[in-house]
Amino acid sequence: QVQLVESGGGLVQAGGSLRLSCAASGLTFSSYAMGWFRQAPGKEREFVAAISRGGGSTSYKDSVKGRFTISRDNALNTVYLQMNSLKPEDTAVYLCAADWTYGTRSYAEAYDYWGQGTQVTVSS
Repeated sequence: QVQLVESGGGLVQAGGSLRLSCAASGLTFSSYAMGWFRQAPGKEREFVAAISRGGGSTSYKDSVKGRFTISRDNALNTVYLQMNSLKPEDTAVYLCAADWTYGTRSYAEAYDYWGQGTQVTVSS
């Protein structure tokens, strides 16, 4: 059974930082590209960042470029999202997802497995 478990969310002031982690089990982690998405109340789920199987390719939503960094450790079956210079508009539930593909993709329909999410709240 595939499980993706996010952690690291919380409440932070604007300008602060958080590091999210997503631990995967039940799948061959290194065979999956990994992505982070977010969903705010009343809004659609949106792409945040993705990383390829080996970590050599990454992609980001324009509004987080230069502030967020996605990385992975295939030995630990874990993907990370380092979030710096956080803004109130970054407030959302952040979910990680696994995509059996080469490269990276930004649309949610491509992803095969999803975690339950972790709440990130940025106060102004």
